[in-house]
Amino acid sequence: MILLLRDGCANVLDERATPKQLEQMLQQHKFNIKTAVDIEWRVLVGGGGLHADCEEKLLDDGSRQQVIWAASFMPLTQKIIYDSMVNLRPRQNRSMEILDPNIRERVAQIIVEFLGNL
Repeated sequence: MILLLRDGCANVLDERATPKQLEQMLQQHKFNIKTAVDIEWRVLVGGGGLHADCEEKLLDDGSRQQVIWAASFMPLTQKIIYDSMVNLRPRQNRSMEILDPNIRERVAQIIVEFLGNL
């Protein structure tokens, strides 16, 4: 399922993005896409100005806070940056960077599957 949000700047994906969707997600920052990923439901929201915008959409759709993680994706280099205020949770992750290697890997798998090599 693919939905375009009201503001036209973020997509909710549970499958691979189209080149047009990737282009839409790049409108805000040109070279990187802010994302939030629900690692339980394997859903990604991309685009918008802040990771928190993407997180909010997932929460509105019923995702649980503890399974939402944020990262930025650079399509040209295929690089993922795991830093975001969304990831800062004293009981679960004591840094803006995703520290747990298993969570990082799950986030990377979803981002690459949905946005990589387009």
